[in-house]
Amino acid sequence: MYDCIVIGAGHAGCEAALACARMNKKTLLITGNLNMTGSMPCNPSIGGPAKGVVVREIDALGGEMARNADKTQIQVKMLNSSKGPAVRALRFQSDKRLYPREMLKTLQNQENLDLKEGYVEKFLVENNTVKGVLFENEKIESKAVVITTGTYMRSRILRGHNYKEEGPDSQKTSRGISDELKELGFEVIRLKTGTPARIYTDSIDFSKGSVEYGDKEKLYFSFDKIDYNRPQVPCCLIYTNEVTKQIILENLDKSAMYGGVVEGVGPRYCPSIEDKIVRFKDKERHQIFLEPESLELNETYVQGFSTSMPEDVQDRMIRTLPGLENCRVKRYAYAIEYDAINPMQLKPTLESKLIDGLYFAGQVNGTSGYEEAACQGLMAGINVSLKLDNKEPLILKRNEAYIGVLIDDLITKGIRDPYRLLTSRAEYRLLLRNDNADERLMEYGHKVGLLREEKYQKYLEKRSNIDKYMEYLKASKIAPKKANPYLKEHEKIELNETVSGYELLKRPEIDYNDVITLFNLEIDPEIIEAIEITAKYSGYIAKANEQAKKMLEAENIRIPDDFDYDGIRNLASEAKEKLKKIKPLTIGQAMRISGVNPADITQLLFALKR
Repeated sequence: MYDCIVIGAGHAGCEAALACARMNKKTLLITGNLNMTGSMPCNPSIGGPAKGVVVREIDALGGEMARNADKTQIQVKMLNSSKGPAVRALRFQSDKRLYPREMLKTLQNQENLDLKEGYVEKFLVENNTVKGVLFENEKIESKAVVITTGTYMRSRILRGHNYKEEGPDSQKTSRGISDELKELGFEVIRLKTGTPARIYTDSIDFSKGSVEYGDKEKLYFSFDKIDYNRPQVPCCLIYTNEVTKQIILENLDKSAMYGGVVEGVGPRYCPSIEDKIVRFKDKERHQIFLEPESLELNETYVQGFSTSMPEDVQDRMIRTLPGLENCRVKRYAYAIEYDAINPMQLKPTLESKLIDGLYFAGQVNGTSGYEEAACQGLMAGINVSLKLDNKEPLILKRNEAYIGVLIDDLITKGIRDPYRLLTSRAEYRLLLRNDNADERLMEYGHKVGLLREEKYQKYLEKRSNIDKYMEYLKASKIAPKKANPYLKEHEKIELNETVSGYELLKRPEIDYNDVITLFNLEIDPEIIEAIEITAKYSGYIAKANEQAKKMLEAENIRIPDDFDYDGIRNLASEAKEKLKKIKPLTIGQAMRISGVNPADITQLLFALKR
């Protein structure tokens, strides 16, 4: 018997399986095609706004995505580097061929983890408790099951009015699980996403676009900071034009989306090019990035040009783009529909409310993106292991991690379209920064046993150095006579009085390089950057912590699982319905449910006190 069976080897499945195995649970990972492990059927990139911080959080907890991204990157950028620390995020262009290979190698070398190729036909359930799976007529018993089927449940590929019943990259779809989940009482919903065409790189005239290089500075997702010395490849920026727009508008009825073929709801924040043209009619042009897919492939990804048009219309659309007039198409764009579940049927641990021991993670929960999937897989794997050990679950709060924001949004608010993490979703985003994911989460990773001891000790050393140099800069003074020649030369405001290094760092025009020079410091840039952020934003950070403290007070008021909402006479009917359906664990979670207003919370508090 296995402790846990994970179904699916996408980004969620890989993290879930590795977490369980590394927490000493005998684990089985089942997937349709092992060669598609950790595949990237859409853009082969990792990170971006909010998402990049999630990858750092995964690493701080002991997950794998960050390390694999570092191994396989072919372009590195720190986004929003000129803006405040709350919106800075890493984005890597990854090698589409190398990323899955490296992830599969990691799985194959992991102790306590078995891999099987094939399809699950049925779940073994007794008394509302999962007991295992039926795998190609073989009963495999387990204490828990994690479903991470991605976009493969009853999936179909659409181009124009034609469709094929298959998953991404022409893989076999999974048909039986959707029906099985419906029989078990799960609400199954239909969603849609899409991917652009791939163009033969040697058929593109890049001189007609603007070449976009990555950062020269060495940047890493993982706190391990291993330099894999990967070659860097530029991207290219081009734009659509009036001819592109005209062709799309003339052929809207042929689009799967606008022609009535699509059943699922598409993503708001990653629309198709025809959707952009219709929604933003007054916009003259839309930006398109030509991005490399792999050092091993003669393929370029046309970022921002996803479509569900038929191939002949796509041909005409693509050739209106600068540099692509004479291109050769390797694979045409498509839309994909698939089944997901209503995530409000899940607990904060990602265990289902209906079947004990059955967990869900990734796009099956209605999310979009590799990063959102991976963090859910990691949390599901951690919580499976903790439950089997009879330990308290790990539930990250909204002020602790973007992962906490994502899971809380899913289980409390549900989804109408594929959920994508955005910085605007996090009310405490100044606390959830790219630079401090280790400070926020490594204690958790160490406590649950996922974080390697060597990595944890390096974090403790870093934390000690931050404190040491913080005290040094607070105690060290610099006089105008010494500082002003440098400040004048660099066109910065001169001093009128002696100040400490820490006070100097608070000035908006001063950065840590100035302080390093003026105080003749030899210090890791990561250490001084952390001190600079604390100095410059201490007031804002204190305010955010105070707001979070108030939120946590509401989180500490627990609501019993069997609480009788029908017994509250003055509770609004909509609130009563939502509360009974979602069954919030705390008053804080109840406050975030759409349709539950402050008056309802007051009545609920009165009832709890009684």
